[in-house]
Amino acid sequence: MLSTSDFKKGVRVLIDGDPYLIMDTSTQTPSARGAATLVKAKVRNLKTDQVFDKTFKAGEKFDEPDLDKRGMQFLYDEGDMLVFMDQNTYEQVMVRKDELGQKAAYMTDGLEVKALFFEGQVLDLELPHTVEFEVVEVEPGTKGDTVQGSATKPATLSNGMRVQVPLYIKTGDVIRVATKDGKFAERV
Repeated sequence: MLSTSDFKKGVRVLIDGDPYLIMDTSTQTPSARGAATLVKAKVRNLKTDQVFDKTFKAGEKFDEPDLDKRGMQFLYDEGDMLVFMDQNTYEQVMVRKDELGQKAAYMTDGLEVKALFFEGQVLDLELPHTVEFEVVEVEPGTKGDTVQGSATKPATLSNGMRVQVPLYIKTGDVIRVATKDGKFAERV
């Protein structure tokens, strides 16, 4: 059991049956006698990804959510579903693309990820820092297009994503893209 005194950034708690991540907390001590101390927390619902503020009475107790982190490997894309394989049990798990949001665009055959499970359902995926993609189309860049020494041109990748790449990148090159911001990291 967790108490509001245990609340700090990164702690996960179970509120009304849903897992939440504590993002920030503050304590409000009243000036009136007999009034209860309040703990205000900025929380993110791990199921819906919604962020909002909640207020609790000091000393309230909460259960810890039964979260499980497992190594998974992306197998293939099946319409609006992505199929992953548990690396320990070899069990296949299907996840809807819309539940993953932008992370679905980074899936490539054999990509190894960490999946966060709650009650048998995938809540979130932890992607590697970079993912490799082949450049399928590059718009021509012009020498002299340099602004402050960083000349780039738009490129389309094998997953359909468009990124800005340096002028030396050409069609057929394999590049690494940062999963944090979707920007070019390096040529492979």
